[in-house]
Amino acid sequence: MSDFRQDFIRFALEKQVLKFGEFITKSKRKSPYFFNAGLFNDGESVLKLSQFYAQAINASNLQFDMLFGPAYKGIILAAAAGMALAAGGRNLPFAYNRKEAKDHGEGGVLVGAPLKGRVLIVDDVMTAGTAVRESIQLIRDAGAEPAGVAVALDRMERGTGALSAVQEVEQQYGLPVITIATLEDILAFLGDSPELAANLAAVEAYRTEYGVK
Repeated sequence: MSDFRQDFIRFALEKQVLKFGEFITKSKRKSPYFFNAGLFNDGESVLKLSQFYAQAINASNLQFDMLFGPAYKGIILAAAAGMALAAGGRNLPFAYNRKEAKDHGEGGVLVGAPLKGRVLIVDDVMTAGTAVRESIQLIRDAGAEPAGVAVALDRMERGTGALSAVQEVEQQYGLPVITIATLEDILAFLGDSPELAANLAAVEAYRTEYGVK
């Protein structure tokens, strides 16, 4: 496990963004862990989160020209990731969308830099992939090209079919999905953490039942 992934999981635990126990997910599954990126909700935590995004993006070696954040969570994530990338010497424009079109001022659903070139979509997690699919359409409608997607966590979990939302996007659109961490990283972290090892069997069983390869 590369250091920044291990550090990210530790950071998510400290902020109680990642928890272990018994939780009911949106898909009505009983999960032994829960990840809520909305709890990165102060300046310091978003600053650190943005640095993890920048590390994952840079480690991917993906070539792109700008960032795009789907409303609503993706807006701050794309802006924050852009600032972290700029702090490392890579200054890029970013844009985001509104949920409803504005009928005055500049109008439309897009805000920020014009969508041009290869665009990296930044979001928190990909559950059903709906926001990403909408973003891909917006980007293409503007005459730009989606380059990939960056998310904080890949749960590596089947959706309604045999594939996860990440795999569906990769397969359907041919786009790479960059993740700060995956369920495999969480399992590796648990295996190396005696104080959390009691959760390992439950998470492994959940992956056996609902996971994808």
